[in-house]
Amino acid sequence: MTDQTRSDLQRTELEIGGMTCASCAARVEKRLNRLEGATASVNYATEKARIFAPPTLSVPELIAAVEQAGYSAQELRPAGSRPESAAPASAVPESPEDARDPSAAHGLAAMRQRLVVSALLSAPVIVLAMVPALQFTFWQWLSLTLAAPVVVWGAAPFHRAAWTNLRHGAATMDTLISMGTIAAFTWSLWALFLGSAGRPGMSHPFSLTLGSADPSGALYLEVAAGVTTFILAGRYFELRARRNAGAALRALLDLGAKDVTILHGGQEIRRPVSELAVGEEFVLRPGETVATDGEVIEGRSAVDVSMLTGEPVPAEVEVGDAVVGGAVNVGGRLVVRATRVGADTQLARIAALVEEAQNGKAAAQRLADRISAVFVPIVILLALATLIAWWALTGEPASAFTAAVAVLIIACPCALGLATPTALLVGTGRGAQLGILIRGPEVLESTRAVDTVVLDKTGTVTTGAMSVRAVHPLHGTDEAELLRLAGAVEHASEHPIGAAVARAARERLDVLPAVTGFENLAGRGVRGSVEGVPVLVGRPDVLREQGWDVTGLEDLLAACQGGTVIAVGAEGRLLGAIEVGDTVKATSAEAVRMLRALGLTPVLLTGDSRRAAEQVAREVGIEEVIAEVLPAEKVAHVRRLQESGRVVAMVGDGVNDAAALAAADLGLAMGTGTDAAIEASDLTLVRGDLRAAADAVRLSRRTLGTIKGNLFWAFAYNVAAIPVAALGLLNPMIAGAAMALSSVFVVTNSLRLRRFRSALR
Repeated sequence: MTDQTRSDLQRTELEIGGMTCASCAARVEKRLNRLEGATASVNYATEKARIFAPPTLSVPELIAAVEQAGYSAQELRPAGSRPESAAPASAVPESPEDARDPSAAHGLAAMRQRLVVSALLSAPVIVLAMVPALQFTFWQWLSLTLAAPVVVWGAAPFHRAAWTNLRHGAATMDTLISMGTIAAFTWSLWALFLGSAGRPGMSHPFSLTLGSADPSGALYLEVAAGVTTFILAGRYFELRARRNAGAALRALLDLGAKDVTILHGGQEIRRPVSELAVGEEFVLRPGETVATDGEVIEGRSAVDVSMLTGEPVPAEVEVGDAVVGGAVNVGGRLVVRATRVGADTQLARIAALVEEAQNGKAAAQRLADRISAVFVPIVILLALATLIAWWALTGEPASAFTAAVAVLIIACPCALGLATPTALLVGTGRGAQLGILIRGPEVLESTRAVDTVVLDKTGTVTTGAMSVRAVHPLHGTDEAELLRLAGAVEHASEHPIGAAVARAARERLDVLPAVTGFENLAGRGVRGSVEGVPVLVGRPDVLREQGWDVTGLEDLLAACQGGTVIAVGAEGRLLGAIEVGDTVKATSAEAVRMLRALGLTPVLLTGDSRRAAEQVAREVGIEEVIAEVLPAEKVAHVRRLQESGRVVAMVGDGVNDAAALAAADLGLAMGTGTDAAIEASDLTLVRGDLRAAADAVRLSRRTLGTIKGNLFWAFAYNVAAIPVAALGLLNPMIAGAAMALSSVFVVTNSLRLRRFRSALR
């Protein structure tokens, strides 16, 4: 579905309850997609459904569709949103944990209790079955007494889910688990009460492969209890790990202040942040958290923005500077005027972008979902075929039953459903902590293939602030006099270049002389009289056009290093030139080296003069330069690189970069830039440091690598394990342990992304 199509639809987020595996998510997604005009994506790891549907399709209808599939649902508002009638919202978006069922924590505790009780009851059953020397008289009846509560109560969640699925004509991984444990327990009951397994003194050897050849004496109590316990353990650790996977985002959401000191009528009033409105002023004392985005109107301090941008050094702020909600004031007292609240704040927008990415699905995940949807019925057929084949070939029903149960249990593709979402959950959350916002899982695929990175010059490689780089006097004029005359005239100009000259003059001289008869030459220069002396400052050709003596100009231009040259003349002749240029960021050269180390070829793209662009390129180590490009032509140059066979990433920050960012295979926007650039990008770098671009590519590639590793082991596990179980080489209890461990492995492997470190520290 295109963005244009989605813009005509209503977006709804639902919290889905009762899902226990990836095939559950696939069922809910399939049911929602049957609704006319609806397109849904259900994420098992985050337990959320994102639906784009026409306005005619109400939220109750969407919830009803989920309930018809056998699950519960409730509407979940996006982070930072609020009802129209509500009071002004806090800068702190609603935490996903707060939006969930309030019994979520109780659910984890209940599962832990179920696991502990089941483990205590199962341990003696497993030990007695595995060590024949401990099998005393009537040991089998003690095993039944201990195993029964485990199979009935401990495995109740699996049985309930399987029954719900059966009523809706579906089968999930819980179906396999329930079938396996009930089959093993029922066989044992038959053997104990109707067969020979209940006789006093009966001994039952344990085997890692096939069971006993005598069906009437074969017991599978350890299988029923052990599989239940192992899978409960897997589910418990999986759930706990998934909660840890979202810890980065929850920490980000918890940054916001809960209360704020509002200035009202000259008095300081402590109120909840939710009562703060745009335009109101609030006081920020040392150690307090900035309540919302705003502008400093009084005071000077340093604010810690490390949790928002990853930048470890506090930023100095003074009157006129912007501060963001969630930052911590570590210096003096500030008075701030609120400029944004609620969903408009930077913190809320970051949370929304991260949640958007975590709810998405990579191409690999969509493939895994399709496999999970058809896998369970296939496994049931394979288990039935294994039972028939073994019975027909060996005539041993106990061996046939053992192999069939092992196939049922070992084949559960839980790890397959967790492979992508858990890695994405951890990777995007870690990125948010480092000031790297990944817009969606498809972005990860792009970072792998990128080989060229196009860098906008102004505001990306450079600071975007003009400054005087060199002063070149002629004919005996000294630098101070040249700056004095130029600064006096440019002081009345509003042009960025003129402002840079005036600023440099003020730094060199305490007082600038007054100017009379000031005239702006429409972007080509300025003129006026300084202490009765006519002064002309502007492009070199302006002096020629005015008929002034420009002797020495060519030599002067040759001496310049690539900046913009401003000629300065007085009383009809050239006195010298001032070279003005955009300042290269101190970290840009290192950033270019980091990008090269990732196998990327940097290209500098700018609308500035070729001479100025080449000078910047030399300073940072870029060989390929595209200069003197109009804003509308940037897209054409990106496409030209793509047509030459390159896979292009674009890094920019301005409105004029938005189209090029969208056209590139991977768009990276500097978070210090415009909203248009950020909206058009795939990755947003909250800080203005170009080195963050290299970190973003590294993190994206690391996350993609983790996803692919998870998927490989999940696929390899099932592909290798099913034939082993079908051949009778795997005891069902060992199969249950292996299946549970595979899910835990995938989640813990994803959690390694939490240790990703930025190169900036």
